[in-house]
Amino acid sequence: MASHRKPRTRTAGPRTAPVVGITTAALTSIALLSQSANAAPAQPSKPSLEEVQKKVDSLYHQAGVATQQYNAAKESTAKQQKRVGDLLDDVARRAEKLNKARQELGTFAAAQYRTGAVSDTATLLLADNPQDYFDQDQLMSRLTSRQKKAVDDYQAEQAATAKKRTEAARNLQSLTTSQATLRSTKKDVQQKLGNARELLSKLTAEEKARLAAIEKKKEEAARKKAEELARQQAAAEAKRKAAEEARQKQNPGTGSSTGSGTGTGTGTGTGSGSTGSGYAAKAAKVIAFAQAQMGKPYVWGATGPDSYDCSGLTQAAWRAAGISLPRTTWDQVKVGTTVTTANAQPGDLVFFYNDISHVGIYIGDGKMIHAPKPGASVRVESIYYMPIHSVVRPA
Repeated sequence: MASHRKPRTRTAGPRTAPVVGITTAALTSIALLSQSANAAPAQPSKPSLEEVQKKVDSLYHQAGVATQQYNAAKESTAKQQKRVGDLLDDVARRAEKLNKARQELGTFAAAQYRTGAVSDTATLLLADNPQDYFDQDQLMSRLTSRQKKAVDDYQAEQAATAKKRTEAARNLQSLTTSQATLRSTKKDVQQKLGNARELLSKLTAEEKARLAAIEKKKEEAARKKAEELARQQAAAEAKRKAAEEARQKQNPGTGSSTGSGTGTGTGTGTGSGSTGSGYAAKAAKVIAFAQAQMGKPYVWGATGPDSYDCSGLTQAAWRAAGISLPRTTWDQVKVGTTVTTANAQPGDLVFFYNDISHVGIYIGDGKMIHAPKPGASVRVESIYYMPIHSVVRPA
């Protein structure tokens, strides 16, 4: 008998909808992931010209610091090499003298042996350390005064030679350390300069022209600042002269006090100042020397005559005036008298940056002659082109 139940009808209901939704979302995610995987990696953004200039300036500054470290290490190495050489020469002379003293003791011992003297005396005379026998009175009593003196001289020379050998060994170790520092700082300078050149080499011709324009704008701002200083100093000098003339009119016969006061330091070389004619004469020689070097290239570690770094130029210029300056900016800044920027006189040294890593020769009107940086030559520039640390009058 057939069943009268109706068959159940299966219709797509709400249960299948989430499955479809999930499948679609999964496929979409896979497609997006696939596209991301195949897409080219994002390229880093190119630095702006301002950022390039800032980075290059920073690298040049770091190279300048490393150059001063190199100069210091080179100077120290040269001094230590001479010191070690002198010590080794001294040790060699002492060793020769020691051998002669030993030979003299040998003749005494041989003579005693031939005359049948006790062998202990001969042992004393030939011993490496005669002091070991000095407490034995019976042996010392058998030595003549000449023999005793020979033993004393030998012992003193032996001790002095040992001391000099120890000193030479210590200086050799110090020299090795300085030579390692020299190599390290040289590598550091070369690396900084190489990085700067690499940055500049990546610029297009148009970018290089724009960078030069930025540099020119910076130079112009520094020039205007220097000119303003010159105007202020000229006004101060004119005011000082007027006051001096008025004082002379009120008190005739008192004479001029020009050259005896503290002065205003016009920076032009015409003011009274406290530097006097002696300093002015030396400064003139310094500036004349620096002017003769104009156009010569900056080379780090160079002291002339064909190229200079900043402190190499200042050292050579003041040497022309008979004044010996140390090699590095860090030592040059300690020589002489520190004066204010407003009181700077031609010939003064102007130091830059908080780390005192650059120096130039002041020539008046807010300007200086200096060896700027790699790729540039000795030239005149405003002292305001870089942050001033201090001004020093070397003599």
